[in-house]
Amino acid sequence: MKSILTFNGKEALSFLKEDESRQWEEKALQAMETLESGRGKGSDFLGWLHLPSEISPVIIENIKNIVEDWKKDIDLVVVIGIGGSYLGAKAVIEALSHSFASLLPKAEPRLVFAGQNIGEDYLAELKEVMKTMSVACVVISKSGTTTEPAIAFRIVKQHIETVYGKDKAKQRIVAITDSSRGALRNMVSKEGYRSFIIPDNVGGRFSVFTPVGLLPVALAGIDIDALLEGSRDMEKDLAQKNTDNPAVKYAAYRNALYKNGKKTELLVNYDPKLHYVTEWWKQLFGESEGKEHLGIFPAGVDFTTDLHSMGQYIQDGERHLFETVISITSPNRSLTIPEDTENADGMNYLAGKHIDECNKMAQLGTRLAHVDGGVPNLQIEIPVLNAYYLGALLYFFEKACGISGYLLGVNPFNQEGVEAYKKNMFALLNKPGFEAQGDILRKRL
Repeated sequence: MKSILTFNGKEALSFLKEDESRQWEEKALQAMETLESGRGKGSDFLGWLHLPSEISPVIIENIKNIVEDWKKDIDLVVVIGIGGSYLGAKAVIEALSHSFASLLPKAEPRLVFAGQNIGEDYLAELKEVMKTMSVACVVISKSGTTTEPAIAFRIVKQHIETVYGKDKAKQRIVAITDSSRGALRNMVSKEGYRSFIIPDNVGGRFSVFTPVGLLPVALAGIDIDALLEGSRDMEKDLAQKNTDNPAVKYAAYRNALYKNGKKTELLVNYDPKLHYVTEWWKQLFGESEGKEHLGIFPAGVDFTTDLHSMGQYIQDGERHLFETVISITSPNRSLTIPEDTENADGMNYLAGKHIDECNKMAQLGTRLAHVDGGVPNLQIEIPVLNAYYLGALLYFFEKACGISGYLLGVNPFNQEGVEAYKKNMFALLNKPGFEAQGDILRKRL
C-alpha cells in the first residue's frame, strides 16, 4: 500500500556502514511490535496510538456546539495552556490559517494564547486587549496547578467574572482537564463550566487529537473532520508490519545516524506556515527521548530564511548534525514572478516562473550542498498543506516517536526531568511545603 506520506532516506546511506540501514529497519520493526503490543516502558500512556480511529463522535459534536455558540457574540477566545496543551493547537492553526489573518475580516472569534509563558508585559497587554472585546476562554490543564497557565487563568477568569458576572461567566469558560481530580476539575464542579476530559492514558505532547487540540483548532475555523480523517488514514497506513512502513524507516534512520555520531537533528521546512509544527515536533521528540543522558537533540530551522543566519554553520560547522526536511509537493495558491522592463535587479531570467519553483530549486540545491558538506538528509513529503495531510503528518511523527524511543531504550512516555526546575521555582517563590528547599537554594545565590 502506497503511503499518504513519502519518506526518503537515500541521502543518508553514504553516512552508514554497508547494510546498516537494513539492520536498523529490522530493529525498528521489532520496536514497533513492542509499542503496539503494550509490553514496553510507559505502556499505560498509549491512549494516543488508536485515538484517531477511536475518538467519540459525541466529543466532536460537543466541540462543534461550542464553536457555533461562541460565533454569536464572542470576539476573542483566550486559549490557556503550556507544552502539549498549547503547541499542538498552535501548530495546526498557524499551518492552516491565512498568513495575514490578523489583517482580514473574520467570521470566527480571534484566538490568542496565554499560559505558555510568565511574561508580565505579555499578560498586561492581554488585559488591555480584553477590555475592548467580547471574551471567552478555553483553559487546558490536567491538574489546574501548573504555574504558567494557572496564573494566566486567574487573570482571564477575573476579567470575565468582573465584566459579565459569575453566572454568565460559566457560558464563557470551557475547561479541558482530568476526569475526576485536580484543582481545575474541582473548579468545574463548583462553577458549572462546560468541560472536556484529557484521557488519563494520553500525555500532553500526544494530545493534539483530543479536545486539547481539537477545540482550539475548531474555534479557529479549521475543519477538524478532515484533520481526523488524515490521522485515521495514517494510523491505518502505519499499521503495516514491514520495513516499508515510513514510521519504521524514519525511526530506524535517525537512530542509525545517532549511533554514528550525528547527535542533533534539524527539522527543516521551506514553508513559513510550518514553523510551529517544528516547535510541536521539538517537544514531542525532546520530551520523549531526552532521558538517561541519551537522545538526539531536536532543533529546527525555517528555510530559506535561516539559510541567511544558520546556513554557514550547517554547511561548515561541527559535523554532528543531520537534517529531516519536510517538503510540500504543491502550494495551495498560484503566483508567478513578473517581468520588469528595466531589469535593474537582473532577475528577468526568473520572469514567468512560479514562486514555488524557485523555492523547490533552493531546497534541492541546499540539500545537495549540505550532503556534500557532510550533513545527512532525510526527506518527508506530503502532497499539499491542508487539514487532511497535516493530520496525517502529525500522527506519523507520533507513531515514529514511540518507535524511536523504544529503539533508543528509554521510556518515551514519561518526563520526570521536567519536574526539577518546577521544584526549584516553587521553593524560590515560597510555596508552602518548599521552605527548606528554598533556604538551600538561596545559599547558592
